[in-house]
Amino acid sequence: MEIVSNVDKLESKKSMQSTIGKLENGLFQMTQKGANTTLVKKRLKAIYIGLAMLENVWNQKPHNYTKEDLSEARNVLTGLFPSIENSYTKLKAGSPQRTLLKRRVRALELAVQAIDDLSSQNPIY
Repeated sequence: MEIVSNVDKLESKKSMQSTIGKLENGLFQMTQKGANTTLVKKRLKAIYIGLAMLENVWNQKPHNYTKEDLSEARNVLTGLFPSIENSYTKLKAGSPQRTLLKRRVRALELAVQAIDDLSSQNPIY
């Protein structure tokens, strides 16, 4: 069980909310262009679920997601790590973009951990 600082909690929630905003904007633009939105919708749902799981374990907010939803979200979230980490390594040390990606990775790691811990009924704090 990992102890998470209040700063990490706040930064993680902000990062997830920012990611949701970016995905919603992308979904809107892709819909306008008639592009296939399946992948963006899957990622958006996974991020929503990840944020809900963090809210659940940290603030005891209830959620209505099934075990199947959680499992799918976990798979989608873990699938994001390679591309984010690849982008991260290409960025200059100390750059704002690198800081944002570092926070995003941390938020995703905590969301996956929250899903795992909820699945085993061992919440993180």
